[in-house]
Amino acid sequence: MTSERAAYSQEHKQYLRRIRRRKQLILLVQVLILICGFGLWELASSAGWINEFIASKPSRAWAAAVNLFNRGELWRHLGYTIGETVLGFTVGTLSGIIIAALLWWSDFISRVLDPYIVILNSVPKVALGPIFIVWLGTGLKPVVAMAIATSIIVTIMMVHNGFKTIDPNKIKLMRTFGASRLQIFTKVVIPASIPTMIAALKVSVGLSLVGTIVGEFLGSKAGLGYLIVYGGQIFNMSLVMAAVILLSLVSALLYYLVTLLERRVVRYQD
Repeated sequence: MTSERAAYSQEHKQYLRRIRRRKQLILLVQVLILICGFGLWELASSAGWINEFIASKPSRAWAAAVNLFNRGELWRHLGYTIGETVLGFTVGTLSGIIIAALLWWSDFISRVLDPYIVILNSVPKVALGPIFIVWLGTGLKPVVAMAIATSIIVTIMMVHNGFKTIDPNKIKLMRTFGASRLQIFTKVVIPASIPTMIAALKVSVGLSLVGTIVGEFLGSKAGLGYLIVYGGQIFNMSLVMAAVILLSLVSALLYYLVTLLERRVVRYQD
């Protein structure tokens, strides 16, 4: 019996070791692809395979980012973009979840608003930018409004669909025991919809960042979107590429934070 346990323990350790090595290999390949991509970009630009003035190169993009840092502007632009995105994402997702709950609660309201939600989802959010600028002026407000507009409708649709796909037998069982609609919602619908809401958060955080950048394109004096537009206007492609790379890092950071939240929620449920 002891030998069987020892063999099982050893086999389990080998399995965990294989899983760990696989994760390390995946990370290594990801890093190598990134390094090779930047290296090929640098080589192609330096060797004249591509036009350096149009495509810039990593070393010049790095120099542009360092220049922003030395002038004390880097953290200001990053702070604007991250702050606007987080604010728009938070308001958009919370409002979307609340509206989705309202639509689940009242089938009449759901049927009335369904075509309007579909239409709003199909409208390109870029078209709303000039409207927000006229209504709210330039600066923080229209940018946050764009971030909210790009995330709230998708959140409503995803979460509401998640609510509607709950096993009806569980709801019938709760009703059989005399549970109220509020108890059904809090005890059955919400816990069962956690994966759907996490998926909505993952989609919404990227859309909020897109909305923020579009808002900064149209009417902002700070942020990574502003740097991209400004760099394009003065034909400083190194500044544009630096802003795009920083934007990619911000996107990865926000997605990682949502993934970290998912892990904590899953661990709490277990």
